Amino acid sequence: MKRIFYILLILSGFQISAQKVQSLNLKKYKIAVLSDSLRESSGLTNINGRLFSFNDSGNTSKIFEIKPGSSNIENTFQTGLKNIDWEAMTNDGEDFYIGEFGNNLGTRKDLKVYQIPFKNDSIVTDSIKAIPFFYPEQIDFTPKNINNNFDAEAMIFLDGNIHLFTKEWITNTVSHYFIDKSLTENQPAQKLESFKTGFVVTDASFFENKLYIVGYTKKASVYLMIFEKDDSGNLFFNKPSKKFSLGRAFKIGQIEGITATEKGIYISGERFGFKIIKVPQSLYFVPFEDLQ
Repeated sequence: MKRIFYILLILSGFQISAQKVQSLNLKKYKIAVLSDSLRESSGLTNINGRLFSFNDSGNTSKIFEIKPGSSNIENTFQTGLKNIDWEAMTNDGEDFYIGEFGNNLGTRKDLKVYQIPFKNDSIVTDSIKAIPFFYPEQIDFTPKNINNNFDAEAMIFLDGNIHLFTKEWITNTVSHYFIDKSLTENQPAQKLESFKTGFVVTDASFFENKLYIVGYTKKASVYLMIFEKDDSGNLFFNKPSKKFSLGRAFKIGQIEGITATEKGIYISGERFGFKIIKVPQSLYFVPFEDLQ
């Protein structure tokens, strides 16, 4: 994903959301430089106060436990899977869910979510289940590098099922899809709603009826948005939202992970380098009171 981000910095023109944007300097919330084992941290999740992450496309298929507030890797868990382009991570309180759905070219026909049982502090490798899916709206699979609307890097687990949020390169929009976790046959993801963010979405988290998403623009501006769940169902884009400018990737890194906890949100960034600029892989924590 890092190579793709460099390409974005060179491209010209991007769409801007007209929504009011609040400023939140993410740099001052930095709590750690992550271990070199997580140079390309591409997602975050937490279970009972424990923080987990992984590396994205082409890296190992290990899950790493990060000691909150530090750079230390407390545990490493082997999944035995192949990491073609892992891009998102969530959980249901027990099992992990890994999104094998990175799709920069828009050509993939092997999209899936892995359900990974996590019992007694270990991965149950012989019980891992693949949940394959496809986008029924996609009819063109011609390679279009970072120029398609069927990429994704964000998902949450809500009311017993998987909710995926797209990374739409053409429109700078996010679409919300539903995936039935009980199915093992290839299923059509169900599109529920869309929202014009003005940036591409790189991760999401859900906590206490709020959806948190992060992402960036072609000019390396990084954003956080907060949505409230609709009272009548699992929809998010009907109510007023908040949008925060977090800074530029040149200073805070390539932001790819977010997870909400009882006290605030953790945000992670991949190691970022562009010309003479170098930003290490970093972990941030923003308390909820600063998001009011």
